Amino acid sequence: MQKSKSIYSKFIAVLVIAILIYLFDFYPGLVQKYYSIGFYLYISSTLRFISSIFPFAIGDIIYALLIGFVLYKIVRFYKQRKSLKRTDRILVPLQVFNFFLILYIIFKMVWGLNYSRPSVSKELGIGNEKYNVKELVLLGDYFVQKTNDLKLKQSKIPVYTINELESKSAEAYALMAQKNQLFSYQNPCLKSVLNSWMISKIGIEGYYAPLSGEANMNMNLPDFVKPYVSCHEIGHQLGIAYEDEANLLGYLTASNSPDVNYQYSANYEMLRYILFEIRMKSPDDYKLLYLKLSPQVLADFKTEKEFWRKYNGDMFGYMDAAFDSFLKLNNQKKGIDSYQDIVIWLWNIHKSEVRKTEVRR
Repeated sequence: MQKSKSIYSKFIAVLVIAILIYLFDFYPGLVQKYYSIGFYLYISSTLRFISSIFPFAIGDIIYALLIGFVLYKIVRFYKQRKSLKRTDRILVPLQVFNFFLILYIIFKMVWGLNYSRPSVSKELGIGNEKYNVKELVLLGDYFVQKTNDLKLKQSKIPVYTINELESKSAEAYALMAQKNQLFSYQNPCLKSVLNSWMISKIGIEGYYAPLSGEANMNMNLPDFVKPYVSCHEIGHQLGIAYEDEANLLGYLTASNSPDVNYQYSANYEMLRYILFEIRMKSPDDYKLLYLKLSPQVLADFKTEKEFWRKYNGDMFGYMDAAFDSFLKLNNQKKGIDSYQDIVIWLWNIHKSEVRKTEVRR
């Protein structure tokens, strides 16, 4: 009886905390003030400090242990199912629900509340003006020329180690932090995933592990994309939850690095997003822009395409320079009317430069 009361009391307490956190989600301003630029900065920095002690990705081990624990409980329940009492029909589901509520609370507290912060584009003063097709094509032409030029400046693409990426990316963030504290990055912690083959098969370039505070890299990736991917994942560490917003932080950081390899990586990645948008909205203009790509840039597209072809056929469809129509059907439900936030922000960042280029022509 005492055990039952304890389970009920624990469930009610955990449920109340979970509900309060859920309600807190509805107040972006408060989330920003008290969590994203408050409590989260301390907890994330602490997690990175602890995780950096270990030379391997402890987040992967934590998730493996969690999965193992759940499987153990399922097997144990199955074996003991015949000996369960009538009260266990209520207590067991409560314990299961309680376990997932605790996971929800931990996730929200160590990172998940960042999903409710205001858009980082507003914090950076970036407009949200939408482009028309003509402007999109001009933006594409601007990035084609910029990417071509940066490729010519590269002497040799480094074969990066995870420590080199951590160091160089932290330096790039330190430069940006001089302009805006949003980029402040204490206790760097960038790790190589434990199983790059499996991650490549799934089609993942990198990911953030909230429970350990680690940014994880797929080190099987071609070296010319690694600088941008590392900056993108660090963006998640800094509390940028949404992918497009992490793309923005990664682009701004890598493109403003003094390292030309970082600049090229950032512009190459953004060019893919822009070309994808043009491919949907104006296929003829896409073909013309594709012809303007230098042989060296096209070679990188081919290298990346072959990489994903080797590991993951679906991901290969996305990386293809022709932007396989499969992805359009499955991931761009708005079709011709879709707008990628990252492309909108790129337009607003560079529209004055793009328009000047148009005038000169």
